[in-house]
Amino acid sequence: MTADDLTTLPRLLQRNARERGARPAIREKDRGIWQTQTWKEYHDHVRDFTLGLAALGFRRGEKLSVIGDNRPRLYWAQLAAQALGGIAVPVYQDSIARELQYVWGHAEAAIIVAEDQEQVDKVISLRDQLPGLRHVIYDDGRGLAQYRFDWLKSFDGVEEMGRRYGAEHPGAFEAEVEQGRPDDVAMICYTSGTTGNPKGAMLTHANVVSTARTFMSAEDVRANDEWLCYLPMAWVGDSLYSLVLSLAAGFCCNCPESPETVQRDLRELGPTTVLAPPRIWENMLTSVQVRAADATPLKRRVYERFRRAAEEAEILRADGKPVPLGLRIMCALGEFFVYGPVRDQLGLRRARWAYTGGAPLGPDTFRFFRSIGVNLKQVYGSTESSALISIQPDAEANPTTAGRPCPGIEVKIADRGEVLIRSRGIFKGYYKAEEATREVVDGEGWFHTGDAGFLDPRGHLVIIDRAKDVGAMGDGEPFAPQFIENKLKFSPYIREAVAFGDQKPFVTAMVAIDLSTVGNWAERRGIPYTSYMDLSQKPEIRDLIREEIAKGNATLPESTRIRRFLLLTKDLEADDAEMTRTRKVRRRFVAEK
Repeated sequence: MTADDLTTLPRLLQRNARERGARPAIREKDRGIWQTQTWKEYHDHVRDFTLGLAALGFRRGEKLSVIGDNRPRLYWAQLAAQALGGIAVPVYQDSIARELQYVWGHAEAAIIVAEDQEQVDKVISLRDQLPGLRHVIYDDGRGLAQYRFDWLKSFDGVEEMGRRYGAEHPGAFEAEVEQGRPDDVAMICYTSGTTGNPKGAMLTHANVVSTARTFMSAEDVRANDEWLCYLPMAWVGDSLYSLVLSLAAGFCCNCPESPETVQRDLRELGPTTVLAPPRIWENMLTSVQVRAADATPLKRRVYERFRRAAEEAEILRADGKPVPLGLRIMCALGEFFVYGPVRDQLGLRRARWAYTGGAPLGPDTFRFFRSIGVNLKQVYGSTESSALISIQPDAEANPTTAGRPCPGIEVKIADRGEVLIRSRGIFKGYYKAEEATREVVDGEGWFHTGDAGFLDPRGHLVIIDRAKDVGAMGDGEPFAPQFIENKLKFSPYIREAVAFGDQKPFVTAMVAIDLSTVGNWAERRGIPYTSYMDLSQKPEIRDLIREEIAKGNATLPESTRIRRFLLLTKDLEADDAEMTRTRKVRRRFVAEK
């Protein structure tokens, strides 16, 4: 790859259509069948939709927002906007009206591309409050036949407009792409908004393409890789992997049939690369444990024997110690009888590397996947860094760090322990918020992440907590709530936890149980329940959680151990402003409630 053909995302698409035209670019599972689009077909769809947008009057610098599940047309729409010099603004598909009104209004979206009737209805309910919105375009037209709005159009219809426009204006698409510059804003990704309204981080083509280059220099990314697009499109991580990295490396993305079929589609596809937040890895482990518990006594004993052998070998490898011959033979047998079949059942049979990010993953869960042959590693990034700061090398993967800073990314620790980074991937700034930008990017180009951490002797980055949340107990002992909460969430029975202790004599916690695992635990013991509220208040469940908290406390300093806890009668929800759409706790809102 040369610097010239990596300047903008639409130019990468042109290169792929030219050099890899017949190779698979993106698939979508529809009615049980994987439908494949080649890079040439991908390019032609983007070209036609781009020219259709031009016919609708979409111009350079305007915003196009997409809302819905992971669908090829929603990715094409973002690239089409960028080809015209516009800016893509993906939003969370499960956002409620209040959140959508803020983001669409703040971004001044001129066009919204919605997946289906559900998403179109959200736009209609807010149409009068979005004066800058000119057109809404839908992908799936089921249920929309009776909708009569001049501003509502189908994706197919806009593509047809584009073909007519292209016939009347030969070379228009190529001319528009040629005008694009690396420092043009490619997308606005809104932050989690843990303390208030989310901020729109402006990422340029240079930001995201350089980040993709950095990733490719750190990992063995191949053009024949397969990737499952199931993470929210509004999350910057999906933009990096499903859109930018796919364009840069030329690998194929795969869109599942629906959010409900992700696990089944993962098993069927067997992608070569996987990224998942801790909760998904924990759910996978729980499913394995449940299947093992339901197996015959003989199969259960075989599973447990090989599992223990694999974990023992993994601990030795992680510590840099040799694995005895007998244990190596045991693990080789385990690969045939247990590890291989488990990976196959989870859809990880072809995964060359897998990532966890967004929050720490419990050491037991991390070691389990490493021990059965999944090359699971920690990755760390943020919206403002184009989703990438550090990755664990294959031979140095462990559950305690966020990995080494990637090539070309500078990291330093400020006086108060805050992690600062500098790279070509650092965002251009927050949209309509110059003062907020100056607060996080200093005059030397260092981005202040807001995370407290340190670099260990090996050069690995260790993240402790959000810097603003780090406080002190009443006796002066440092208090890092997220560190404590993560210790609790390592338990499969605890879904969320919120710890309080700043300027207090001892630590208390609010705990939300995991309905699936706790419910399964209760059913196996014949404990009846009718609802989440009923289950969470059972004395047996209180005792179970007390035992899990005791396990977490055993790994904490005496002064920061949890003395009291409250079991919540409902899970924390983003719709109730208790969490962000990326499931980060809004600590202040929870405390006030």
